[in-house]
Amino acid sequence: MAHSMTAFSRQQIDSEWGALTWELRSVNHRYLEPSIRLPENFRSLETPIRKQLRDKLNRGKIECQLRFKAVEPGKINWQLDTDMITRLSRANSEINRLTGGDHSLKNIDILKWPGVISDESLDEEIFNNEVLELFDRALDDLIMARKREGESLKNMLLKRIESIQSITDAIRMKMPNIIAKQKENLFLRLEELKAEFETTRLEQEIAILAQKADVDEELDRLDAHVNEVVRILESEGQIGRRLDFLMQELNREANTLSSKSIVVETTQGAVELKVLIEQMREQIQNIE
Repeated sequence: MAHSMTAFSRQQIDSEWGALTWELRSVNHRYLEPSIRLPENFRSLETPIRKQLRDKLNRGKIECQLRFKAVEPGKINWQLDTDMITRLSRANSEINRLTGGDHSLKNIDILKWPGVISDESLDEEIFNNEVLELFDRALDDLIMARKREGESLKNMLLKRIESIQSITDAIRMKMPNIIAKQKENLFLRLEELKAEFETTRLEQEIAILAQKADVDEELDRLDAHVNEVVRILESEGQIGRRLDFLMQELNREANTLSSKSIVVETTQGAVELKVLIEQMREQIQNIE
């Protein structure tokens, strides 16, 4: 099943401690590359968040941002860690003694130190679990969005596949008439030139011309690659890289078809094939 790597998800809850908002953005990338932005108080959650991403995603550049708006200060029961404040003050004094400086810590600098001030009514374990549960919901929503867009990409690719099959079928049907027409034109040209050739020699030259113009092998390989693309689109797992490889092979056969062309019809068909293949290749870059 095709999953896109492009999606957006946003989840928000209002808890007794404040408003939490997760925003997740996903774009195409060769590997899984997470970028996690957390408020300072939530830095400890980065490891479990990365694990959730690895467990549920395989490819894509994922930007994860958590926003936290605390409740009004008057509703918070602040608690100071006096032991930590004492240790910070002693450490500052020792640094001044060793360096001969006189740089006292300001109160505001002490308050900014992680863990110095906290809300004694806040149960960090429960609060952190809420943050992770909200992230899990946002991640599931992102995956569903990638799945929906992947289904749209799949339908678009199948339509292009139908167009490719129509072109190859049309070329295959025209080839006997094209060869016959070329043979007839060659005889007419020889008559105009009043040239005389041995019949056997002439037949050999016509056979060589027909062999050079024969594109059955290329058309057969195009059909085989197209059938493989359809099969992969219906399969599970990561399919983006396999589809990208098949686009290279389809383009190779379209180029060979163009180089063997002896009439406008086949040249035009080859050009249309290359346009369709390039359109597919661009969309496949977004498939996981």
